[in-house]
Amino acid sequence: MKLDTNNHSVFKMHYHLILVTKYRKKVLNNEILFYLQKQFEIVGEKYNLHLEEMNHDSDHVHILFRAEPRSELSKFINAYKSSTSRMIKQLYPYVLEKLWESKFWSQSFCLITTGGVTTEVIKQYIESRGEKND
Repeated sequence: MKLDTNNHSVFKMHYHLILVTKYRKKVLNNEILFYLQKQFEIVGEKYNLHLEEMNHDSDHVHILFRAEPRSELSKFINAYKSSTSRMIKQLYPYVLEKLWESKFWSQSFCLITTGGVTTEVIKQYIESRGEKND
């Protein structure tokens, strides 16, 4: 497994982020997804995040990305949601017809850590470490 590095650490941090449109309005399409990908790269760079994969259904988007230990995920998510919401409504005015109160994203989000092994495998590994005092 290849690990990421910075000046003082070695790490492998992947996250799966799911963002949902407000009231699950079906407004996402390929054109908007392309915009969301570009914005992730721009905003994510400021937070040391690296886009791995992004895809969508009409009412939500799935994002797989890598992070660094110093990444501030909640600040990034808030910045990303507010900037993309504002710009999508400007760039794609037809979206406004389908929204309620001009709100694009739901206030909530789902953020899941990912890894190469299950939690149970890590737990067993940790349990097997250390000195055994019988």
